[in-house]
Amino acid sequence: MAKNRSATSAKGLRGSKAGLVLSLGSSALAVIRAAKQVRRAKGTHDKLNTADAVAGLLPLITSAALVLRQLRGRKQENPEAV
Repeated sequence: MAKNRSATSAKGLRGSKAGLVLSLGSSALAVIRAAKQVRRAKGTHDKLNTADAVAGLLPLITSAALVLRQLRGRKQENPEAV
């Protein structure tokens, strides 16, 4: 039963402001990590490794942008609660 309770609380956190901020923070850390990987790949002058690192970076940027848009949408819907 404890497993179900934690899954339920995670579902509740997903739509909340705190959940969105946590998601944005984790996305930002992933982008930073991927950017470091791109820099390392460029340093080795390996085009395939660089392309792979850039391709891994693009979905992370998109994810962060989507979470940011959700946060902004919540702020516009209810400006006094933020």
